This record gives sequence, C-alpha cells and structure tokens, in this order.
Amino acid sequence: MAERFSLKDHLFNAETVAQLAGEYSAALPDFDAPRFEKAALAGFAERELMARLDWLADCLEPQLPTGFDAMADALEAAMPAPLDPSKTDDDFGRFIHAVPGILAVRHGLETHRDRAMALLYQATQRFSMEFYIRAFLNRWPDETLRTLQVWSGDDNYHVRRLVSEGTRPRLPWAKAVALTPAQTLPLLDHLHADPTRFVTRSVANHLNDLTRKVPQEVMDRLASWKRAGRQTPKELGWMTRHALRTLIKAGDAGAMAALGYRADAEVNVTLTVKEPTVKRGGVLAFDCVITAPEALPVLVDYRIGFARPDGRAAQKVFKLKQAQAGPDTPLKLAKAHKIKAGATTFTWHPGRHNLTLQVNGVDRAEASFDVT
Repeated sequence: MAERFSLKDHLFNAETVAQLAGEYSAALPDFDAPRFEKAALAGFAERELMARLDWLADCLEPQLPTGFDAMADALEAAMPAPLDPSKTDDDFGRFIHAVPGILAVRHGLETHRDRAMALLYQATQRFSMEFYIRAFLNRWPDETLRTLQVWSGDDNYHVRRLVSEGTRPRLPWAKAVALTPAQTLPLLDHLHADPTRFVTRSVANHLNDLTRKVPQEVMDRLASWKRAGRQTPKELGWMTRHALRTLIKAGDAGAMAALGYRADAEVNVTLTVKEPTVKRGGVLAFDCVITAPEALPVLVDYRIGFARPDGRAAQKVFKLKQAQAGPDTPLKLAKAHKIKAGATTFTWHPGRHNLTLQVNGVDRAEASFDVT
C-alpha cells in the first residue's frame, strides 16, 4: 500500500529547516544553525502542522535579540527576497516564513504595536500574515483597521490581499475576529477592483463568509460594484459567482436572480439512475434531460441525502452544470459520482440514499439508490 501523504511532513522536514537555518545564518553572524536544526527536528514528531510553526519560533527565539525592536530587525534581515511581484495568483509563500508573524504577536502585540505591524508588512510579502494580523485586529481594532485602509492601496498585491484575507469572518484554521460587516466592507469596496486574481479571490471568499450572516448586504454590495464599473465585467462576474456559491448551493432565490437564474422558470426534468445498487468503491452513474418552453440559462446541481446508522439527516450539494436549455435545445447531462471506500473525509454507510436534482435552486427530480 502506498504511504499516505503527510502535509505537515512535506512542509516541515530536514530540508525546509535547513533552508530556514541558512537564511538566519547568513543574516546573523552568531547564529548556531546545527543547534537550531537539531532542536527543531527533535520536536516535530509530537506536533501537528500549526503547532510546528510555533515550535520553530520557540527554537529560533533563544538565538535572537531580546528587545523587540532588535528582534524585529533581525527577523527582517533574515527574510528571503519578496515573492515575485510579477505574478498575480496562487503565490502563497512557504510556511516556514510564518515565524516573524508568530513572534510579532508574541512580543509586539501589547507594547510594540507599530513596530510589530511594520514587521507584518514586510513578512506578508514572503508568506501571508493572515493568521497573525487577527490578533492585532482583536486587540487594537481601530488602529489596525486604519493601517489596513492604507495597505489596501499598497503597490504589493500580497499586502493588499492581506487586508481582505486577514479580516475574513471565517478564515480557515484561524482565530475569530470581532469585526462587523460595517467595518470590513469599506475595505472591500477598494479591493474589489484589484487587477490580481489573488486579491479578488480573497474578496470573493470574504463575501461568501458574510453571506452566512448578511446575505442581502452582500448582494447589494455586488450590485453597487457592478454599477460603479471599476472592475472588468468578466472578473466581477467571476467574483459574484464565487461570492454567492454558498447561497447558490442552498438554492437562495435572491442569489439565483443575481446570477441571472430564474427560480420560477418553467422547466421539465427527467432523472435516471443507471444502477439502483452501488458498492462502496464503485460509481453512482446517472443522467438527466432538461427542457424548457423558452430558452433560458439554467444552473444544475445535485444533492445527495446520505444514509446514517443513527438515522440523522445528512446531505451535500454538488455542482453539475451551468448552461442553456430550451424547447429545441434539450440539455443532456451525465455524471459518474465516485462512492469512495475508505475516504479520509467522509464515510459511505450501507443503506438507502437519495439523489435530488436542482435546477435554478429548485428541487426538480428525485431518485433513490442503495449503497452496499
């Protein structure tokens, strides 16, 4: 059996620790690289991914100056070159370069706020400081928001992305921030017109987070951005679809309408499950045909209602197709959904499952199948 991939070991290992040690050795004449490497590697086995970052900071700190200003100077001196400014997307940086953010929070949050923020500004151009800016937002909300407003116009797109990503209500792996939409939406007003997808994806993800609490405010904001015309129609269209994806999965009529899909549209749907019984490890194969009296755009999803041993309801929506349907142009779709055996994120249990086809957010056809 092939060995299972370990993200934490891929990110934190002898090679990456040696790289970090080399960067500090080049910047700090008295840095003892072998001592740092030995200590860091010895502590990895018992720690998970995020805890390994704190451990790296623990191992590095004894060899840094004790005063925060001098410590920050040393951390900046050891930083690698900034990430390539000519790129526009998916240039996240390396996890080992998160250490300055950890130490900024640990030693600068209370008594060296401005110097710590300046350290985050430099560090985020090497690795996103989205986890660490949140401590400053919670401790110094007004002051940090004023700084982020300035950063939203920075020349470096990693700094601009931090403004959106660091203030997200539901940032994965991160601590919550006590911010309201009224505090963060003005930042997005500026960022939504950004020329880089790395920034606009963050803006769209931020909006998607907000749809869980203030869906109408999100749709109103998107409409106002469309009227302003500062972003290209193509990019704003992509942002709108991405921002409303949770509402679309839930069949929200307002979100459907914002994307041009009429929930009240008349459509005819036939759904056919190829095999009524599927083994774990096999494939649920189904197809459908969608027609309408008039030509119209359709957004087609499917929802699986899962069998559970304790009888609890569980379901998940999956994307299928965005297309056109009409009386003379039937939309014919086929799907093979894998029933994975031994998946790490989800377990298929034996029993009766339900398949529902949604068109423009409305349930249109249903079928059942058994998993053995």
